[in-house]
Amino acid sequence: MTYLGVSGMQYTGEQFPDARIIVAEDSNVFTSMIRQRLKEIFGIDAEICRTYEDLMMANELSDVPVTLAISNINLPGAENGEALNYLVDLNIPTIVFTGTFQEHTREKLLAKDIVDYILKDNVFAVEMLVESVCRFLTNHRHHVLIVDDSPTARALLSTRLKRYNFRVSVAESGAKAIDILKKNPDIGLVVTDYNMPDIDGFELARRIRSVRGSHELRIIGVSSSTDRLLSARFLKAGGNDFMLRPFIDEEFYCRVNQNLDTLLQIKSHQAAARRSAA
Repeated sequence: MTYLGVSGMQYTGEQFPDARIIVAEDSNVFTSMIRQRLKEIFGIDAEICRTYEDLMMANELSDVPVTLAISNINLPGAENGEALNYLVDLNIPTIVFTGTFQEHTREKLLAKDIVDYILKDNVFAVEMLVESVCRFLTNHRHHVLIVDDSPTARALLSTRLKRYNFRVSVAESGAKAIDILKKNPDIGLVVTDYNMPDIDGFELARRIRSVRGSHELRIIGVSSSTDRLLSARFLKAGGNDFMLRPFIDEEFYCRVNQNLDTLLQIKSHQAAARRSAA
């Protein structure tokens, strides 16, 4: 087992030699470090594009789809963000790797539905980038259920999770959520609203916990209420985490990752215990 990034994410060591990753970056130092780490950890031979023209040629001269792009905001020949717009317009999943960060920059980046952004402002930048790549390549193994009676809220959370490459199911009620859970035992995370007309978030958590423990499935509650006691009540009902809306993208993704990382760690320890007992 390998630990990646600053979060201590567990990685099995699986290789992804068929994943096509393009790195759009003009810094020799960073391209060398990124290429080396992607090769060492995932067995991926990343393609380096140092200019906007290189990026367009790499994409247009190959029939192999790009799995993931890592891109600076600006490149030679694209000093106003054209390279990032090019990738986004083609629906190529993109992690932005940049040294430029201000509040308005963040808002513009997230509005483009990028996968993630990593800042080059510390010595751990490349390791954090590698962790983000790893999560994107492995998130499809996680099945997440969103439960909310609001179509807008369901669509928003679903879009966010699919952007990160998770498999997502949605339910418009607590009853529907229970039905989906019965048919999909691989679901490892439930993100549920508190205020629903048939079965509220508290009761849904209780019913889930009657058949599946925290070692099998994690539950995150969400609510727009200003009642700060909701979090305590939800945790007492069997939830693992709670967030008040509106929440920011980075916090939401971090909470999702932390809960799924905990689930993987529990399963890893259980598997090790079974091996020792055999």
